[in-house]
Amino acid sequence: MDLFSLAGKRALITGSTRGLGRAIALEMARAGATVVISSEVPDDCAQVAAAFGAQGLSALAIPCDVSDDDALDDLATAVENRLGGVDILVCNAGLNLHNGPSATTPDIAYDRVMAINLRSVFRLCNRVVPAMAARGDGAVILMSSLSGLRGNRSLGVYSMTKAALAQMARNMAVEYGPGNVRVNAISPGLIDTDLSAVFKADPARFDKRMAQTPLRRMGTPREVAGTAVYLASAAGAFVTGHNLVVDGGTLITD
Repeated sequence: MDLFSLAGKRALITGSTRGLGRAIALEMARAGATVVISSEVPDDCAQVAAAFGAQGLSALAIPCDVSDDDALDDLATAVENRLGGVDILVCNAGLNLHNGPSATTPDIAYDRVMAINLRSVFRLCNRVVPAMAARGDGAVILMSSLSGLRGNRSLGVYSMTKAALAQMARNMAVEYGPGNVRVNAISPGLIDTDLSAVFKADPARFDKRMAQTPLRRMGTPREVAGTAVYLASAAGAFVTGHNLVVDGGTLITD
C-alpha cells in the first residue's frame, strides 16, 4: 500500500482557489483524492476545478461564504449529496484585516476575522466531523500559523484566532479519536504566497526574518501541501492532536 495515497478519498478544502488552499487541493488531487474546491467566488471555484480537470484530476466546485452559517450547512449538504460524504476536511479559509496595535483594531475587523478564521471552522467541523466518526474514519486539518505560537505586535486578532485553532485541533482529537478521526493543525511560517508580499517589499524586515530562519529561505506552498497530504494519508494514521510547524526552523531559533 502506498502510504501517501489518497485514492478513493473525498476532500473538502475551504479557501482553495488560491495560495495554500489551492496548493493543498492540487496535491491531494494528485495523490488520488476527489477534491472540492470552495471559496466565496463561484467563478474562481469553477476555474480552479476546470484547471484541475484539464490535468486529469478529480475536482468539483462548490462555492461558499464561510462567514454565513447557513451557507456552511449548505456546503456540507451539497458535498454529501454529490460525493456521499467527506473523508478529509481542510479548514483553510482565513484572513487578516488589521496590521497594527491591538488597541487600534476596528470592531468590524475584529468581528469579521473571528467569524471567518474561527467561528466558521468550529461550525463546519461540528457539521462534518460527527459523520466521519460515525463511519469510523476521517482526517481533519486546521490551518493555524506560526503567528499563533509567537508574540506579535501587529497581528493581534489574527494570531489569536490561529492559536485558538491549534487548541481546537487538540480538543477535537480527544473528542473524536475513539471514532478513528484524526485532527491536526498545520502552522506555516513565512511562505511564498501573495500574503508574503509585505515582507518582500521591506528588504530590512525580510532579511531579518531570513536571518532568524535556519533554512534561510521562505517555504513554498507545495511544501505545506505535502505536509497536509501526509496528515491526511495512511502515513499519518497515528498522528493526532498535533500542531505541525512548517517554518524552516524559525520557531526554534535563539
